Amino acid sequence: MGFFGKKGSSGFSSSSTAEEVTEGIDGNGLTAIVTGASSGIGTETARVLALRGVHVVMAVRNVDSGNKVREEILKEIPSAKVEVMELDLSSMSSVREFAFKYNSSGFPLNILINNAGIMASPYMLSKDNIELQFATNYLSHFLLTNLLLDNMKNTARESNREGRIVNLSSSAHRHPFPGGIRFDSINDEAGYGSIKAYGQSKLATLLHANELARRIHTNLFRYHTILSGFASTVGRFMFKTVPQGAATTCYVALNPQVNGVSGKYFEDCNISKSSAYGQDADLAKKLWEFSLPLTSP
Repeated sequence: MGFFGKKGSSGFSSSSTAEEVTEGIDGNGLTAIVTGASSGIGTETARVLALRGVHVVMAVRNVDSGNKVREEILKEIPSAKVEVMELDLSSMSSVREFAFKYNSSGFPLNILINNAGIMASPYMLSKDNIELQFATNYLSHFLLTNLLLDNMKNTARESNREGRIVNLSSSAHRHPFPGGIRFDSINDEAGYGSIKAYGQSKLATLLHANELARRIHTNLFRYHTILSGFASTVGRFMFKTVPQGAATTCYVALNPQVNGVSGKYFEDCNISKSSAYGQDADLAKKLWEFSLPLTSP
């Protein structure tokens, strides 16, 4: 991990920017979805991917805000290929509608960046009556990924290019509730703490990446595809500029240094070590099995 600007084995550090870690990379012919692309790190991620020639689909809750960002990107990069589609991660019906429209559009999918999220909110329930941070940051992305996975497999097979799935986690994953995930009381207001709930949701995104990588590799030959199922999480953004904050996401999404790498935790554009909970394969499997009925129609 790059610490205070010190470069890691990748040649990049905490001070590297998204443009720097993708310099010279040709993303033409690739299509990416970026959730939460209408603000902050999501916007910078979409901009830099578009700058590198990637066809970017901005999946956003507020379409008007998304269109304003799209216009700004096109002013800077007139040749950019950028679309805006509505996606409200607090609603699983919205996730299903987005996935149906996307899969019906004929667009391929090389890169899925599960970026959107909320942080340390007061206790609230989603539109599906699930604790809001767990629902928004993790569960809806779990459903979205499952609904888009066949598209990614087909794209990888037809293009002979590795697909990449990037889950944004945080160093906050180290500070969840005792036991990691409150399986028996996921929606209980009693004992709720906004910071611990945020940590729980970010631990869940990390465990999702790990279990997804395991399942994809287990089924690799059954699907007859070269899809690696790259699933990674990115680390802390404290004291960083937005271009620095988006660097790890763009590095994981595009840089050839990570070809063939799967299920790893990245921080400051370098492979890092997650918490003991984050490395718990049994916990990851339990979370997957817990999530399936919650996301069933």
